[in-house]
Amino acid sequence: MKRVSVAAVAFAMSCAAAFAQAPAANPDPATPATNNPDTNRPAMPAKGANSFTEAQAKSRIEAKGFTHVTNLAKDKDGVWRGKATKGGTSHDVALDYQGNVFPH
Repeated sequence: MKRVSVAAVAFAMSCAAAFAQAPAANPDPATPATNNPDTNRPAMPAKGANSFTEAQAKSRIEAKGFTHVTNLAKDKDGVWRGKATKGGTSHDVALDYQGNVFPH
């Protein structure tokens, strides 16, 4: 019985330590990386190393209801920028490294 108790205490302590770890630091708290649609999106595209390929950037922009996505190019801040159509209107669009789409 004593062995079971020691094992249970050790397990409980390891679980508590795992939950007590602090979250990783965000380099720019004003632009949190999140996939939660209820979270406020930043007003401007976040600067940062963008790992999306051109095809992935186009797909993300199209997933937000845009069509005819053209002229995509990554700028010096790591933001994909181009042109797209939505609701019959042409827009400048941007996609930041967090996957946020910004029509302008």
